[in-house]
Amino acid sequence: MSEVKKPPSSGAAGGWTRFVTARPRLTLLLALLVTALAVVAGGGVADRLGSGGWEDPGAESTYAARALEREFPHSEPNLLLLVDAKTGTTGVDDPAVAAEAERLATALAAERGVVGVGSYWRAQLPALRSGDGRQALIVARVQGDEKTATAALERMAPRYEGEHGPVRVSLGGPAAVQREVTETIQEDLLRAELIALPVTLVLLVLVFGSAVAALLPLGVGIVAILGTNAVLRGLTEVTDVSVFAQNLTTALGLGLAIDYALFIVRRFREELAAGRDPVAAVGATLRTAGRTVLFSALTVAVSLSAMLFFPMYFLRSFAYAGVAVVLLAAAAALILLPAALVLLGHRVNALDLRRLWRRGRPVRAEAAETGRGWGRTAALVMRRAPVFAVATTVGLLLLGIPFIGVTFGSVDDRQLPKDAPSHVVQEQIRDGFPGSPGGGLTVLAEGAPGPDRLAAYRDRLAALPGVVRVDGPVGSATGSAYASFSVAVEGEAMGPRAQDLVDEVRAVDAGFKTSVTGQAAVLVDAQKAIAGALPWAAALVVLATLLLVFLLTGSLLIPLQAVLLNALSLTAMFGAVVWVFQEGHLSGLLSFTATGDIETTLPVLMFCIAFGLSMDYGVFLISRIKEEYDRTGDHESAVRTGLARTGGLITAAAVILAVVMVAIGTSRVTNTKMLGLGIALAVLMDAMVVRSLLVPAVMKLTGRATWWAPAPLRRLHARFGLSEGESAPPMPEEAERIPVGAGT
Repeated sequence: MSEVKKPPSSGAAGGWTRFVTARPRLTLLLALLVTALAVVAGGGVADRLGSGGWEDPGAESTYAARALEREFPHSEPNLLLLVDAKTGTTGVDDPAVAAEAERLATALAAERGVVGVGSYWRAQLPALRSGDGRQALIVARVQGDEKTATAALERMAPRYEGEHGPVRVSLGGPAAVQREVTETIQEDLLRAELIALPVTLVLLVLVFGSAVAALLPLGVGIVAILGTNAVLRGLTEVTDVSVFAQNLTTALGLGLAIDYALFIVRRFREELAAGRDPVAAVGATLRTAGRTVLFSALTVAVSLSAMLFFPMYFLRSFAYAGVAVVLLAAAAALILLPAALVLLGHRVNALDLRRLWRRGRPVRAEAAETGRGWGRTAALVMRRAPVFAVATTVGLLLLGIPFIGVTFGSVDDRQLPKDAPSHVVQEQIRDGFPGSPGGGLTVLAEGAPGPDRLAAYRDRLAALPGVVRVDGPVGSATGSAYASFSVAVEGEAMGPRAQDLVDEVRAVDAGFKTSVTGQAAVLVDAQKAIAGALPWAAALVVLATLLLVFLLTGSLLIPLQAVLLNALSLTAMFGAVVWVFQEGHLSGLLSFTATGDIETTLPVLMFCIAFGLSMDYGVFLISRIKEEYDRTGDHESAVRTGLARTGGLITAAAVILAVVMVAIGTSRVTNTKMLGLGIALAVLMDAMVVRSLLVPAVMKLTGRATWWAPAPLRRLHARFGLSEGESAPPMPEEAERIPVGAGT
């Protein structure tokens, strides 16, 4: 059995260590002050976040939508009042119903910020009356951006929802859906935190045994979350930020803080057990685990920053939140946590709750047993390396097959639970009304081309396959040189035929400037924007990952393995997303409405997050293997010992992060549910399959060539590279020794 020599009781600390540990009480006091300021600065951030951001702000559809809102407020309603005639009336044409509806429409038109009020009773349009004659619509436009419209609706809603004499009124339309999505996410996030925090604390106690050690990662996570909320609050002053980003802040703030704290506290306890005093133990920890945490944070931050290439603020918001929370979690783990460890010293092992069931067995024996178990797993995998490599790879590829049939769509009311009021209203409109109010395509014409040319253009549009009818042209309400056409399409407003029609309508020769918008046009433009930015984002992630892993290892092959194996670990997540959320399997169990498609931006978001977290675990494992290889020069022993030292740690971290993501996945909003459950699956597959089986199998097959690099790259690494290895002077021999396999 390999042995590690016991170091002396004290040692010189490096500059970083001196900076962190010279004034530990002052460091923690300043941290407490900064955290308190972050609480104040981040207060009310949820009220300033938006619920949209899926459209490309530079796209043709966005330009047309803004012009239509300005010139044709009637043509772009975002608020629908569903007026339901009560029993005892003859329907929506009953005089009493019509009178009350007119009163409501007049009152709505007088509201501040509301324009373009119309109704079935004023326009007598069949599309605004249900097929059974019991329901009809009042339509309006609430002006302003999402936050302004939501605030206006909050103010107005109580005056219109509910019973009004012979009618019952419910609110629908995009503005009502956005309002309800925002409220639901905020409520769900609070519930997720109330679930995740106590469960995480219990798991940390099981991992560490000590209640004191278990509280440290939670403290790091809370600091990271509060700090990120302050960052997001500041960003809302200069740009739009999505409300969905708060979910990522909570999940990564807890998850990564726990990962980093687990790694550092575990190494600190190892160093204490080896006989170092607290300051020396912190120094050794920062020279080894601290470097790994720094590299890990950089790789995760790079993966998340790739979303800045995309123009949609929904994706960019996750980059803002993700990069901030990763860097703050790493800073807290590398500055505040070491200061706390210096003050705690051996008391980090206090309040060992595992004594209740261990019945006197020493912690070290238990830890060593766990390490030996992971070492035996690595040895078994390497003995049958070809079998494990092929079986694992094939299994992961098979799990990803459903993603071949992915269909991309956009967000609508079906993101909400079936009993959500705005979802109920939209469902009744879809099922009961002959038209599709708010659906179809809208064409904006510019330049005052004249009635004859507008009529000829309308006829060419009407002749396109899949066009049901073309209404218009309608002149601008401001009297400017604009006209608009409404194009009703066959099937779903965002269905495949509607998406094809977007390009066909744009290709029609009008002889004057036209722009096309509508739900299908927004979706098509978003897909084009993602396709255009995706190569650049992928290149950033891949190249940065290759560079960082090379600087960590000095190997040419390991960075390539890291990228390929990380990508392979995501196949199960993508396959499950399509099988469950697009095709609707388990929709009853998970309580969501399947729409037959996946929101366009979600795969990009999930890839960036899951790839970064996979690299997080990959860096933990590779760095320890590299340390052992540098120490012994034995490739297979390094792989076996590296997995023995980190296998339990990575698995514990993955389970805890999965718990946090599952708590997020309890959300009633489908996209958040998909994000939480999908990332949880990816994290578990990466830790329990890729890191435990595929990595040791592949490293066995590549042998000592794993560590090869050409001479120029070796010189580059010698000058700029870092690794998780001791940089302190060699320790003199001591009689007392501990097993290498010991570890959490």
